[in-house]
Amino acid sequence: MSFEELEHTADVRIRVLAKSREELFISAANAMFGILYPGECSIRSEKIVLVDGENAEELLWEFLSELLFISEVESFVVCETTVQFTKGGLTGLIRGEPFERNRHGGGREIKGVSYSGLFIRQEGAEFNCEIIFDI
Repeated sequence: MSFEELEHTADVRIRVLAKSREELFISAANAMFGILYPGECSIRSEKIVLVDGENAEELLWEFLSELLFISEVESFVVCETTVQFTKGGLTGLIRGEPFERNRHGGGREIKGVSYSGLFIRQEGAEFNCEIIFDI
């Protein structure tokens, strides 16, 4: 599983490659939190996240948007994520800790996850997607 930042004029655009749909969603979350908080992270607590979506792209958008909301409103830094797909949705378990500026660093602020240009594809045994984060 991997991700890379791609060129974009004003926002942050990433491409994620993974061997499974679960890995794809986990890598996308890792990429987002790597942009937000480049510092170290330790697991002190965990939360359950439930989201629904009409299709894979909407589900990824809902999942990342919910993680961003939790990060902003609860000042929670996600260190580790697991996902399990359900009929029409997913259940995520996120583990992390409260934000501390001296430990988590001052990454780039993400204002939102863009639905524009978001896609998920399966090519052979590999999944890939592109996501734009509004900064």
